Amino acid sequence: MTDRTTIKGGEFLIKEIDIDDIFIPEEFDEETKMIADTCQDFLETEIFPNLDRIDKQEEGLMAQLLKKAGELGLLGLSIPEKYDGFEQSFLNIMRANEALGSGYSYSVAVMAHTGIGTLPILYYGNDEQKNKYIPKLSSGELMAAYCLTEPGAGSDANSGRTKAVLSEDGKHYILNGQKMWITNGGFADIQTVFAKIDNDRVLSAFIVERKWDGVTMNPEEKKMGIKGSSTRQIFYNDVKVPIENLLGKRGEGFRIALNILHLGRIKLGATVIGGAKRAILHSVNYANERKQFGKSIAEFGAIKHKLAMQVVRTFATESAVYRSSKDIQDNILRMKAEGIEHGRANIEGVADFAIECALMKVYGSEALDFVVDEAVQIYGGMGFSAETPVDRAYRDSRINRIFEGTNEINRLLSTDTLLKRGMKNDFNLFEIARNCSDSMHESENIDGLSYYDEKKAIIKNLKKAILMLIHGISDSFGRKIGEEEEVMMNLADMMMQVFAIEATTMRVKKMENMKIKENMSVYFDILDVLIYEAGFILYKAGKDAIVSFANPENQCDMMKAIHNLCKIRPVNVKDARRRIADKLIEDNYYNF
Repeated sequence: MTDRTTIKGGEFLIKEIDIDDIFIPEEFDEETKMIADTCQDFLETEIFPNLDRIDKQEEGLMAQLLKKAGELGLLGLSIPEKYDGFEQSFLNIMRANEALGSGYSYSVAVMAHTGIGTLPILYYGNDEQKNKYIPKLSSGELMAAYCLTEPGAGSDANSGRTKAVLSEDGKHYILNGQKMWITNGGFADIQTVFAKIDNDRVLSAFIVERKWDGVTMNPEEKKMGIKGSSTRQIFYNDVKVPIENLLGKRGEGFRIALNILHLGRIKLGATVIGGAKRAILHSVNYANERKQFGKSIAEFGAIKHKLAMQVVRTFATESAVYRSSKDIQDNILRMKAEGIEHGRANIEGVADFAIECALMKVYGSEALDFVVDEAVQIYGGMGFSAETPVDRAYRDSRINRIFEGTNEINRLLSTDTLLKRGMKNDFNLFEIARNCSDSMHESENIDGLSYYDEKKAIIKNLKKAILMLIHGISDSFGRKIGEEEEVMMNLADMMMQVFAIEATTMRVKKMENMKIKENMSVYFDILDVLIYEAGFILYKAGKDAIVSFANPENQCDMMKAIHNLCKIRPVNVKDARRRIADKLIEDNYYNF
């Protein structure tokens, strides 16, 4: 059995996972459910009745709603009690993020405040800074924003031109520059601003207060979606930042930015689950109510196909995100037990799983985009009307593939980080990959096995396919591998599919062992459809990669190997999808 505490980020590719190594959402305790219920009740009473007012950006409304959340303790879930917070486990925080994730623009504002807005100060601030700002950020008395992006510096954040120069008396940094796409920019009292000191090549970070002279901003941006979220350009014109408001060490800003983004990515993975479940609720409610040809459209096979795939993608995302979250939580607790202080343990505990954070951000955001797109289609012509709830869901979803680094950047980051860790011998990636390449035509037999043994064999084969490609790609491109972005993204697509398949398999198996459900058949259907669909994605991505790097001599061999390793037993997915949809239709909400 694998010891949870020894699992490193990215090692899922080379380690066999035992059922006890997986946390599943069904294991959440009553305390967690109470937190989630509080979040849901807040949305039902304060957010959903006011969605139109929020989208119109009624003056002061969003800040007022955030303050109300602070009064309930919902802004302080990550904050220790010594700073007036209600510090919860990483898993509980993720579950709260999921619950709030169905709040459309509000969820963007609250996640920005509690995440990238507050956590840089909590994790990198000194005692004076934390005592001054964190209690008020926890209560909602102060609001927070994260100011990294500039007109000429998006994905390449370190190319930012905002400058800070030490004043002649040595008491202030004089800040000049411009930031854009700043969430909560219109009302945030506290801003974490990234700038280069003098002629430094790397960023530093500063805590800036909006009330200071020289801080100005443009009007609100007009956006495709998340219209209720305040998004502004902010300008800094000779802003005098006290030297004590330097956050962390000089030149540490880039590291702060990256580490906070790792955290934002995995949290976004939880947030989109909430959005997906709400979109499914609207989809099935409408399908049950809408009549055509004398019966509800939920009775038609084409609609059942859509409803079922909404469920499959959401269930898989949920399984994978909470698997990652428990690994991260275990890592944080291990570090704390070793005497590492709170902030560093949280930051490094997450950063160790940067690969999984990036993959879950991509997998989850694309799952939500699929779910809301199908929701619009289920509504048909009405789905194109701004009067229906799926209009807002569709528009608001699109930003998630851009937030926290674009999905393209995150695909590249996941594979690049994996390869670099292999090169540093963090784990024996390349040795195992070479062995897989040498034995590429050997695969686990999937015929005649029991249900879970078959899934286990499939997962082993799919991992071997990825490792075989890692060896071939590394051997072919060497140090220039980073320039082969398309191939790197092929690998990322394969990795996230395998991670989700394995997490979902272990979840279903654990559910059955724990006797959580009387009838497990629909969960077998979900897993069967997921693996059937994912097998084709892996096969195509693998073929695309092979023809991009393999020479004519071994291309044929590798094509045969990838065909064999991506073999999936035929499944009657039509009937399986119908059974999944039938449960959803009967319950009339996501109840999986």
